[in-house]
Amino acid sequence: MTDAFESVTDVVDKLATHGYIADRRLATTVYLLCRLGKPVLLEGPAGVGKTELAKVLAAATGRRLLRLQCYEGQDESRALYEWDYGKQLLYTQMLREKISEIVADAPDLAAAVERIGDQDSVFFSDRFLSPRPVLEAIRSPEPAVLLIDEIDRADEALEAVLLECLDEYQVSVPEIGTYIAEVPPYVVLTSNNTRDLSAALKRRCLHLFLDYPDAERELEIVRSKHTGLPDALAAQLVGVVRELRGLRLRKSPGISETVDWARALAVLGAEELDAHLLMETVNVVLKYERDLNRALEALPRLVSGGRTAPAEPAHAHAHAQFDHGSPGEEPDGRAVRAAMDRLGRHELGYRLPSSLGVTEPPGHEHHDNGRSGNGAGQGQRAFSAATRRRAR
Repeated sequence: MTDAFESVTDVVDKLATHGYIADRRLATTVYLLCRLGKPVLLEGPAGVGKTELAKVLAAATGRRLLRLQCYEGQDESRALYEWDYGKQLLYTQMLREKISEIVADAPDLAAAVERIGDQDSVFFSDRFLSPRPVLEAIRSPEPAVLLIDEIDRADEALEAVLLECLDEYQVSVPEIGTYIAEVPPYVVLTSNNTRDLSAALKRRCLHLFLDYPDAERELEIVRSKHTGLPDALAAQLVGVVRELRGLRLRKSPGISETVDWARALAVLGAEELDAHLLMETVNVVLKYERDLNRALEALPRLVSGGRTAPAEPAHAHAHAQFDHGSPGEEPDGRAVRAAMDRLGRHELGYRLPSSLGVTEPPGHEHHDNGRSGNGAGQGQRAFSAATRRRAR
């Protein structure tokens, strides 16, 4: 197969043809990915174009895109392959008479089991194997791009399962053997840095950290998406977004959100960007109430001709508590996010770790709409009631 790109400049040009504006550092990494045949690990905040790069790479090289979306608790059966047990059972029922013939003259049960065991390779073969994205990319007769998206959301056990594929471009199936890629796929892994990845995984990959671009490149990206917003307003909008990123937000707006905001303003027929219009549409890019309140307060200062921001609702102070660590010390951002995403944090009696500098809002320590503050949520109370009924 011919090389996908002739040079680093060719990478920049071909990605730009498909609407992806890459700098030289990113283009060099993509070029090495294709020439060296090594996976690339892209780390950085959400919304900076990591997943989009894999999609555009597939389009620019004419390869098939296969995507593995990672999540907590995912195992190899969802990433590599699994056996189609329903199909195996159906075939067993259909071949019942044939099985009866095989064991008809068996002298005893042990002999019958032995004869059936000699046939198990029939049921553990390609016919009954259901490939998942990783194995599909390895077995694919046509060139592919394998996107392993948000690998940091998966458990470390899945990282270990993927090492064979990343290192040798092969997948071992104990019941059958080892599949080796005839045409190695381009492999792109992405991570939002919610946890550290293993050294073994990183060692097998080229690595690149993608951060928010400078204002000039972000404006170029917005223009390339043909949002319909005039260039002067797009430049002003990029400046506003960059100012918003300077606020202490739980989730800063990414490049994709800048593009979404530009499209929304174009749909509304914006002829100028004043604070009033931006405050009405800022929810396009900010998805958390605390972030929204903070932006509403700041936007009049960021653009001219603005109006006074509405007073912050009283309940917003509870969210604002997440910003404050120990005096003179910034809390660890990943730990704070993990605490806020923790299961059961909305249940009564839950406490965020004091080491994060997060406190309960005043008056919320031991009550919730007059209910008892014993720490039991609705599900736990229902379970306890069912347990008592069974005991009786």
